[in-house]
Amino acid sequence: MNSLTASTYDPHDLPAAFVRLYGGSPESVQLFSSPARINIIGEHIDYNGGKVFPAAINRYLYVAIRKRADSKIIYQDIHFPGTFEFDIHDKFVFDKKNDYANYLNGILSQLKAKGYSFDVGFEILMASNIPAGGGISSSSALECGFAYAVSETYGFNLDRVEIAKLGQMSEHEFMNVNCGIMDQFIIAVGKKNTAIVLDCNTLDYSHVPLELGDWRFVVMNTNKQRRLADSKYNERRSQCEEALALIKKSGLQIRTLCDLAPEEWEKTKHVVADTVLQKRAKHCIYENQRVKDAVTALQNKDLASLGQLLNQSHASLKTDYEVTGVELDTLAETAQKQDGCLGARMTGAGFGGCAIALVHKDKLESFIQNVQAAYTAAIGYEAGFFACESGDGVARYTE
Repeated sequence: MNSLTASTYDPHDLPAAFVRLYGGSPESVQLFSSPARINIIGEHIDYNGGKVFPAAINRYLYVAIRKRADSKIIYQDIHFPGTFEFDIHDKFVFDKKNDYANYLNGILSQLKAKGYSFDVGFEILMASNIPAGGGISSSSALECGFAYAVSETYGFNLDRVEIAKLGQMSEHEFMNVNCGIMDQFIIAVGKKNTAIVLDCNTLDYSHVPLELGDWRFVVMNTNKQRRLADSKYNERRSQCEEALALIKKSGLQIRTLCDLAPEEWEKTKHVVADTVLQKRAKHCIYENQRVKDAVTALQNKDLASLGQLLNQSHASLKTDYEVTGVELDTLAETAQKQDGCLGARMTGAGFGGCAIALVHKDKLESFIQNVQAAYTAAIGYEAGFFACESGDGVARYTE
């Protein structure tokens, strides 16, 4: 089976590896886990007043941590050779040569800015079963897992929403990446066998049962660099704002595009004369409705309907929002034709990145082989695949 897998590291081995590296006893080491995530449905509508519908999945990053007697900080990772050393009294600044340590220092800089103080330093050893570059937010898992580990170790007792905000602010203020909050939020508040409906503007959210039975989500990575994503993202956002302004000018009292229901849009769309702007608005309004319908489908344990919604979402992202591309279309549309697949769609920004498919567990191997063969024939190189189930958000590891 071709797959996009990280090393299958057993977290039970991490405390012993920690002791071999730093000394002491395994009992002195605290161990925490932090998941990857998928967004089931609700794409490119978070900035248009819509809701997202992500779930944490059972691929985890693990953080082993212990306070030191001095003020030194030491970072090490099982899979990435090299040691990063700092001091808890440092004024942390981004430095490209610090690699993944920037994500950790960004969290520390935000904690210190909020007034949290550290009496001593600490040492950590990390390992991850999350595929790097797999489009399932390994960096947010790193941020939130580390933030939670530090909070618990030093008794800061940050709640889960604060952990998510901390991760996002680290990206904004330290990494200079203007990301949304979905990734950090689901990683912080996720629960096994649930997804969450999240309003990214208000942070209102609720857990929804995600009981898949014999079905699994398969993450499919195009392995394509997304060179166009940023510029096209800004263009789409501007087009949506233009469409919204035209609708408001007509006298309709709405705040965002997603305030409109599909039936209201159909009565109103004539005020948006430009066909491109009309398509952009249509996607947002109908995608928001698909999120609501997906929640209903899961509450009714109707996975077939959920699969159809995935297919409709991809078609809309391809035709109306125009953010897919040949790689994502090949993955999603080939997946939709496979025996044992209920539905598939692109997920994320588009123009590369990942798609997801809902596949019966007994068909996983043939599904991946068939889609891989078609993708390689059409694109010229392989995609990456792995199957997953739902998982818990950041937690103390006790299994």
